[in-house]
Amino acid sequence: MISEQTLDALKSIGLNLYERKLYSALLARGTSTAGELSEMATVPRSRSYDVLESLADKGFVVVQHSKPLRYVAIAPSEAMDRAKNRLKEKMDVSVDRIEQFKTSSALDELAKLHSTGVELVDSADLSGALKGRYALHQQMETMLKGASKSVDIITTETGLKELYTQHSGLIQSAVDKGVKIRIAAPVTDENRDAAKALGSTVDVKELTVGAGHIPAGRMIVSDDTEVVMALTDDKETHSSQDVSFWTSSDHFSEKFAKPMFNLVWKNA
Repeated sequence: MISEQTLDALKSIGLNLYERKLYSALLARGTSTAGELSEMATVPRSRSYDVLESLADKGFVVVQHSKPLRYVAIAPSEAMDRAKNRLKEKMDVSVDRIEQFKTSSALDELAKLHSTGVELVDSADLSGALKGRYALHQQMETMLKGASKSVDIITTETGLKELYTQHSGLIQSAVDKGVKIRIAAPVTDENRDAAKALGSTVDVKELTVGAGHIPAGRMIVSDDTEVVMALTDDKETHSSQDVSFWTSSDHFSEKFAKPMFNLVWKNA
């Protein structure tokens, strides 16, 4: 009915397979019943009602409350605007609920449960893999917020720019709390402005690109107790496929990560 490229494009904006099929079929008919559409789009009739309701909720379809129910396709350009507005509305509602939850007694109760559970676990067991650069930056954000003494960072050319664009506010907040922050990274024409901006707030040292005795990569050590290390090259790996290792092992932090950072810092 429509090309695979268009179906893939609809998938990229959040429509599942049945939604893509039924919306395409409804566009071709303008208005139709669930039974007619399920046959045309080869979607199980038992699923078509729920899927069409989902499309209506997302702004792609209007439901006519007749007998039987009929569905009207929204013009694609208008559907995109409706879908975007629905997402914004839902996001605003979700953000408001989260902000309310943060000030509720429920958060205190959950925090107590978490602290009790953590006390029962060996710190060496508190580790895991982070998939995607977004997850890496989320963990870095948590570490910057939670640091009380120091944050040491080794990063790359791109990583330095991302530190500035995504975390400069948190870095400033940490410094204002008295946290000592050191950053070691290659400085090039691409990230020189970011290096200067960060250098006005924290200690920044330039790594010599290609120097064999200096490790190249991304690592953050917080309070000598928590570490995140990237296991992939951010220039060669798509951000969604970035992989990092996180641990709150005191032994790993104090005996390996922090000494390695100090060695890099000394030679930077």
